[in-house]
Amino acid sequence: MANAAIRLDALVSASRTWVNRALSAPAPADWTSAALGGCLAELSGTGASPSLTLAFGLVRQVQQRGEPVAWISPAESTFFPPDAADGGVDLAALPVVRLAGVRRRVRAAEQLARSGAFGLLIIDLGDCLDLPLGAQTRLAEQALAHGTLVLCLTAKTERQPSLGSLVSVRGHTRRTRRGEGRFACQVRVLKDKRRGPGWSAEEWCRGPDGVR
Repeated sequence: MANAAIRLDALVSASRTWVNRALSAPAPADWTSAALGGCLAELSGTGASPSLTLAFGLVRQVQQRGEPVAWISPAESTFFPPDAADGGVDLAALPVVRLAGVRRRVRAAEQLARSGAFGLLIIDLGDCLDLPLGAQTRLAEQALAHGTLVLCLTAKTERQPSLGSLVSVRGHTRRTRRGEGRFACQVRVLKDKRRGPGWSAEEWCRGPDGVR
């Protein structure tokens, strides 16, 4: 218990320092890997949301910088590879870890984050509503230490709270049709400890064959 309290105090102290630096020279409010930086973040959506499309965009950006990315998904399902490839993702350079159970997926993410080898880790948590404080602490601590963006994908409404208090940024997605075969993939930021909530970003996308 004492060790956990010490680690949490250290994380809070380091987070305050990092937030103060970010506030003195904040990155532009934009849903990009560079602007989000190394933190614990959440991207939520319901129904036919564009969460995967926006996550693929981050994967592409980090891969283009030459940094490794890993995707952790449920054992029973994952993203559709052709859609990811169509979005510019290098599938050959994207390891996918498939595990049953939220606890096992989070534990895998902790191990990968601890290595410091990844620029981006994506964890598909499905309808998980919150994470234990210990798991949040470990993920946020490693994200801060190594500059890794740890992004949790969740299926929830914007009225439901984020995964926890140590989530630095939480965005909620929606998709709007903009003509034949064209969609606006929008993310509205509900929580941002560095810049404040309320900003949004939009990416225009071509719908896959089944929804044109």
